Amino acid sequence: MAFWLIVFCLVLSCVFTESVRGEEPFRPEVGKFPPLEKAYKYRGELVFVDHPNRRGSIRVQASGMFFRNDPHPVAMLPYAEIRYHNAPADLRDIPLGTVLHVYAFLPPDPKTSAVPVLPVNNKAIDGNHNRGAGIAPAENHVLLLEDEVSHCLREGKIWKLKEIDMQNHEGMIVATCEPKSSQEAAQNSGTQIPEEKLTFDGATRIWRGKERLEVADLIAAGVWPASGKKSLAGMAVQLGITWKPTPDGIFTRFHISDIWLDEASIQHAARHQAEVHKAFIRTRWMPAFVDAVEYGKFGRATVTATLFGRMDPALYADFQKGASAMMNAAENTLKHAGGSYGPAHMASRGTILEVNTSPHPPVGSSGIQIRFETDLIIEGIRPGRVVRVRPGNWPLVDIPREEYLGDGSLNHEDRFPTPAIFPKY
Repeated sequence: MAFWLIVFCLVLSCVFTESVRGEEPFRPEVGKFPPLEKAYKYRGELVFVDHPNRRGSIRVQASGMFFRNDPHPVAMLPYAEIRYHNAPADLRDIPLGTVLHVYAFLPPDPKTSAVPVLPVNNKAIDGNHNRGAGIAPAENHVLLLEDEVSHCLREGKIWKLKEIDMQNHEGMIVATCEPKSSQEAAQNSGTQIPEEKLTFDGATRIWRGKERLEVADLIAAGVWPASGKKSLAGMAVQLGITWKPTPDGIFTRFHISDIWLDEASIQHAARHQAEVHKAFIRTRWMPAFVDAVEYGKFGRATVTATLFGRMDPALYADFQKGASAMMNAAENTLKHAGGSYGPAHMASRGTILEVNTSPHPPVGSSGIQIRFETDLIIEGIRPGRVVRVRPGNWPLVDIPREEYLGDGSLNHEDRFPTPAIFPKY
């Protein structure tokens, strides 16, 4: 009896901790877009990427010694939005070391999780060895992943540079991250915004318009000192942030990878990243959820599907009523369900009958729903499942082996390759 009383008290303690912190764990329903406001938010350094399986590891920032924190595995939800330089991105586009903002949930279906399933209260557990609590949250299925500049622009924030201390083209900048709008700044006028010390060096990229500058250029122009301290008077910029090992016993100090001096430079970076992502999606096809399937005779069917969100408008513009299209089944990692002879080999072919748009879609959804008619429906196209759709004017190419599942033999090793994937010499 005493044993069960102890167990009950422990469970009650965990529930109480979560409710006090206002972080009630949320598990999304399979096949539905979860609300962003229910996500658990954390920040950390990207240290590993397995881009074909849309997963990686984040060294999560907590209260302890950052360098001691073990990399924390995370998986992208099928409809996850990834933002880099304020534009859509794939995991492969983000350099290792980039500090990212993560909005994540418990795994929708623990049985098919691509990363370890952890105790629900894991974020409240202290990591020991001076690491602090929160370095391995159970919320490891990501809805929104964004770098610093994407995060600040979405939330209407800006970095203000207060002071610089320079030696040998490297040093320290004191800065604050503040609301950009004067109205919000006025509302928070009584709130003390903490200053942050960030390092920089000769490799830090400085952007002005379409120009890429170096630290030496700002020194030559007299904007920054050749050595010593100088006030920067709250210069408003956007920053790219990474992490590097830091001397002098400082365990959590971030590093500036990029400084955008003006709006034109930010737009230039976003346009470049958008072009990278557009080319990628056009060769891999647009991912979507199947909402409904109306079956006809002899293999005919009409499929209603919602396209995933926050991609370049030019991609969505190719989904037109009356246009030809292909639809192929996909796995939750967005891998094509078959591709030995190219993704089109087993895909259902047909015509887009309708394109409907709903306002204010949730994160992960474009709000664009298509009705697609085919005369040969394939097994993987069912309600709640993930598919990929190709408008007829997109290129038809073969995709690399690691980005599709083997035909007719879908098993665990196809989803998460073992060392056997490598050639034997």
